[in-house]
Amino acid sequence: MTHINIARVILMIPEKRIIRRIQSGGCAIHCQDCSISQLCIPFTLNEHELDQLDNIIERKKPIQKGQALFKAGDELKSLYAIRSGTIKSYTITEQGDEQITGFHLAGDLVGFDAIGGLQHPSFAQALETSMVCEIPFETLDDLSGKMPNLRQQMMRLMSGEIKGDQDMILLLSKKNAEERLAAFIYNLSRRFAERGFSQREFRLTMTRGDIGNYLGLTVETISRLLGRFQKSEMLSVKGKYITIENHAMLSQLAGQSVAVTA
Repeated sequence: MTHINIARVILMIPEKRIIRRIQSGGCAIHCQDCSISQLCIPFTLNEHELDQLDNIIERKKPIQKGQALFKAGDELKSLYAIRSGTIKSYTITEQGDEQITGFHLAGDLVGFDAIGGLQHPSFAQALETSMVCEIPFETLDDLSGKMPNLRQQMMRLMSGEIKGDQDMILLLSKKNAEERLAAFIYNLSRRFAERGFSQREFRLTMTRGDIGNYLGLTVETISRLLGRFQKSEMLSVKGKYITIENHAMLSQLAGQSVAVTA
């Protein structure tokens, strides 16, 4: 990943792992070395368990902006862990309209909603050039039956996704437009911080149209509210770049008890 200091990481890796990486081509970043592994499946696994997980993961080539990771109706073959970039998930309504259901960042796992029916009910598309790890589901399922730590981490990740869906329902049903957008920005800030990035300054990889679609608001409303937030000196907005000037004000408007997973 671009945000990792490869030279520093290599110094911390046992010699046998360096040899294994060179033999496998020298370009793959393994779970042990990934900067966001604590947010992903490897969290809580020991070295032996990480080696077993590493053996089943395929590090895919970069996914380009606009490229589909999977489509609705596709058979569930793999789950996808995002190493870098942003993926949006969406469905198509009966009227043929796109409805965005989530924005997934580095460390997130995509494809959980297909486990029940073994078929993807939604689409996943890259909003920017992204890197993902493809994890064959059947093999992962078999491995989790032998590794309690892996099974527990999978359950934690699925629980987090369910909680995010519940929070989104609460947001759309209880919050006005201003509060919805504030909650969206506040939680993006929190998620960036969890990944070691600045929680004060960041770039929106999604369009204002995407944000409006997700929050049930028009593009015009999103633009008007961003202007209002800037006028109140809560935010600075320059194109896609956001700077939070008054975090306390944003937190209060967002509602501290709300933690929507964007």
